[in-house]
Amino acid sequence: MLEAGNNNELPPIPVKRYFTIGEVSDLCRVKPHVLRYWEQEFPSLKPVKRRGNRRYYQRHEVILIRQIRSLLYEQGYTIGGARQKLSGSSDNGEIAKYKQVIQQMSKELEELLALLKK
Repeated sequence: MLEAGNNNELPPIPVKRYFTIGEVSDLCRVKPHVLRYWEQEFPSLKPVKRRGNRRYYQRHEVILIRQIRSLLYEQGYTIGGARQKLSGSSDNGEIAKYKQVIQQMSKELEELLALLKK
């Protein structure tokens, strides 16, 4: 779903367990109020809520947000169409998500290796 060209525009996802809404906003280039709206529109987007109703997103949710962003902003889908595409293409969506995760991890490992060589 996310083409390599779209990923180059976005910053790499750091190796962390949880991300705040501000961090996700920066990583996906989407404003926080848009992320809160998408939580209502996309049932699969459910960040953990902790004390004070603060949202904490996991890595797979950041990848899902990037997929939603790509569908809406680059591919021209409506919210309903993007929701249907994400729910209807479970196999293809899963494969694309895992490819994205593998590419991201590979890039991070190469960066880590470069740091260790210094």
